[in-house]
Amino acid sequence: LCFAQKDVFQLKDIEKIAPKEKGITSMSVKEILQSLVDDGMVDTDRIGTSNYFWAFPSKALHARKRKLEELESQFTESSQKKEALQKSIEKAKIGREDTAERAALIEELAALRQKKDQLKAEIEKYRECDPDVIEEMRQTNKVAKEAVNRWTDNIFSIKSWAKRKFGFEESRIDKSFGIPEDFDYID
Repeated sequence: LCFAQKDVFQLKDIEKIAPKEKGITSMSVKEILQSLVDDGMVDTDRIGTSNYFWAFPSKALHARKRKLEELESQFTESSQKKEALQKSIEKAKIGREDTAERAALIEELAALRQKKDQLKAEIEKYRECDPDVIEEMRQTNKVAKEAVNRWTDNIFSIKSWAKRKFGFEESRIDKSFGIPEDFDYID
């Protein structure tokens, strides 16, 4: 409508003209117009208390030209990247031609990698003999032993308290709580 008449319109003018000329229901004119404004196909501006709407063919032409220029620059950039990548591929191929020497070196490399994996597995097998690992295990055992003795001390304290407070025999407390007869500190 705006393209055809190359004019500026108010909403009320468009609501009258659109149903007659374009077959749009008058109830949906405002929604369609807002959609066109949101898409940038129709321009709008508030002057005083009125909103004016317009769309000129030259704006659409300029938008298409800008988009075309943008796409052409992207194409040029992509072409340059492709060219650079092909050059780097060619450069990388130099010295990697399939020769008997290269095949032998690749085979040797695979054998050395396999040998390295075997040696790592063997080292892992003897890991428990490593002095650092042994010392770490000793420290862990020491901490665990201290914790066990601390809990043992706590149990003896509770048993002593229960004997004084309730007058229970020690064997009855042990039996009730599942404490073995040979329960004692770890040395």
